[in-house]
Amino acid sequence: MPEILDDVGNCVEAVLRRVGPRIVLALPLGIGKPSPIANEFYRRAQRDPAIDLTIITALSLLKPVARSALEQRLVGPLVERVFGSYLEPEYARAMRAGTVPANVRIIEFYLAPGAFLGAAHAQRNYLSANYTQVARELLPRGVNVIAHLVARRGAGGQMQLSLGSNPDITADLLPQVEAARRAGRDIVMLAETHAQMPFMGGHALVDPQMFDFVLDHPRYDYDLYAPPNAALGDVDHAIGLHASALVRDGGTLQVGIGELGDALVYALLLRHQQTAAWRGALAALGAGAASGAVAAGGGDGAFVRGLFACSEMFVDGLLELYRAGILRRRAYDCLVLERALRAGQTERFGASMLDALLAAGAGPELDEDTFTRLRCHGVFREGTEFRGGRVRMRGGEWIAADLGDARARRQMAEECLGRELRNGQVLHAGFFLGPRGFYAALRELPEDQRAQFGMRGVGYVNQLYGEDQELRVLQRRDMRCINTAMMVTLLGAAVSDALESGQVVSGVGGQYDFAAMAHALPGARFILCVRATRTHQGRTTSNIRWNYAHATLPRHLRDIVVTEYGIADLRGRTDEEVIVAMLNVADSRFQEELLARAQAAGKIGADYRIPPQFRDNLPGRLARGLGALRARGFFSEYPFGTDLTAEEVALARALRFLEAHTHGGPARARLLAAALLRGTPGKPHAAALQRMGLAQPRGLAERLQQRLVVLGLEATAQTRAPASA
Repeated sequence: MPEILDDVGNCVEAVLRRVGPRIVLALPLGIGKPSPIANEFYRRAQRDPAIDLTIITALSLLKPVARSALEQRLVGPLVERVFGSYLEPEYARAMRAGTVPANVRIIEFYLAPGAFLGAAHAQRNYLSANYTQVARELLPRGVNVIAHLVARRGAGGQMQLSLGSNPDITADLLPQVEAARRAGRDIVMLAETHAQMPFMGGHALVDPQMFDFVLDHPRYDYDLYAPPNAALGDVDHAIGLHASALVRDGGTLQVGIGELGDALVYALLLRHQQTAAWRGALAALGAGAASGAVAAGGGDGAFVRGLFACSEMFVDGLLELYRAGILRRRAYDCLVLERALRAGQTERFGASMLDALLAAGAGPELDEDTFTRLRCHGVFREGTEFRGGRVRMRGGEWIAADLGDARARRQMAEECLGRELRNGQVLHAGFFLGPRGFYAALRELPEDQRAQFGMRGVGYVNQLYGEDQELRVLQRRDMRCINTAMMVTLLGAAVSDALESGQVVSGVGGQYDFAAMAHALPGARFILCVRATRTHQGRTTSNIRWNYAHATLPRHLRDIVVTEYGIADLRGRTDEEVIVAMLNVADSRFQEELLARAQAAGKIGADYRIPPQFRDNLPGRLARGLGALRARGFFSEYPFGTDLTAEEVALARALRFLEAHTHGGPARARLLAAALLRGTPGKPHAAALQRMGLAQPRGLAERLQQRLVVLGLEATAQTRAPASA
């Protein structure tokens, strides 16, 4: 058994005594990090320059920080309330501040999006790797300590441990660790238990014996990082609507975190639960002519057969789809069973199941491993026994386990056959991250329901390759890999992780993995969602670019691009055809400039003109298209609820407005003048001003802040509800 410790200092001291002052510490990404352990190692290295500490990890999460004094009035109390006692990794805050000591190095393969732009230490030590490649990179870099946050059940000899949110890389790494240990390499494994971590079974279950030390004390149970739901606007909802038409009933879904993922989930729920409203919304966006051919590969009705999810990240939206009965197609870890299902066998069955299994390649004489798998999945009843090539119900007559023998098959059907498949899973995922309610829901799910969410290594989730490749292909039929990008070029290359300056925004993560898989899987499509424009410091630019000096995905991997203005099907198209399709989904304010660049390069005819039906790709069209449905309660800013109060929702809108309209000298001066000339605020804004601490301003500066807030509130007043209809 591992040594159980109740003090983090003693835990780290024990590791230092064992491996010495050179520590290469591997930590999971996201909420799988044991921050108390990580922080103790970092503090030791800060105090003692003789310690050489390298940390290899990803997605080190920090609490939001206000960018102005006015924003601090909103963000400060909100962060305290929403993030609670969340314990930040101190090394991440030091990376942001540029104060990492010389004897410490932090290597990350995925950065919290946008959090480390301009942070020299993070940028220099970024490791660019596909998610599936990370496990192979760790031991060659000298990793000698691995620390992991875990969920615990029981104690002493009855203790069970689960990797919880993060089997993603650890599950793939453990066989390498075991082999290295057998070869004599000393690698210390640390676990830190956490009461809030959901206990996930299956591949997330680990033998406690693999750990050397377990830190176990309730004083280390800080709040898990739980980002609140972001507000969804017209652009997000329009992209979600278009993408939802590409998802095929009975197929497979991969989706990520953020506004566009939430918008997609909302649109899928609308398609399933209120199909007429969903179709009306698409028609209002003018989607018919633009996307009909592509949508033929998706669907326009409710999900009768349901979906299976294979997604590196288990987002809370997938739990919403499960609750709504959409995420209900189950996958089974049994090749012959998946073959039979693909051939038309149903989950409720009779004697024909054995015929279907025979046709799918089972047997004909069953071995013990195949029998055990089939019994696990309900083909044979509980209590059925196997011995020496024969089966029986406990206490019954032995029957030859020969599917090729009609008499034996008939006897097995009469005495041993189950009625319905079981122990399938509706999701395979590598890690999870989400709001507080998501973690609570996972903890509170009945055991049999939580078991349907299969947490696995990304080596399985993110790629097809392996001894069980045929099984993965069968499980992932009609897959739709839906990702996001910052920019897409007119020729189809995607910019998702970094800028042309070399500054890394986030990382490639699993985007290449899923793009490659979608091109390899029969019936699969890779769908990139991108907002057509971006506004920064009051200036709007196109995210559809003629060219860009960085690409996450080269153009030969182009497949489908979705913007708020429609769907561009790029697979198998010539360069000119790709340019035409991309122009049709670009913002009309930039179409002519983009067309001119393509014509100048000789990539499209000099006489080509953009068709009239695509010349009104403007924000106003989106607002008009969704406005009537919004008035009926659809397409709210927070369809899945929010941790913000009604006043905070309004204030967040107001501050976004002020930020967008205070860049540039003349615009800023006009806004400040308008604010100063306003009279005393009225009662309608009293609660919001009280929340900002500006109900009774002291001095000119606070009075100006008060008037600016009121100006923003009035400019953004709208009837959107903060929660779903």
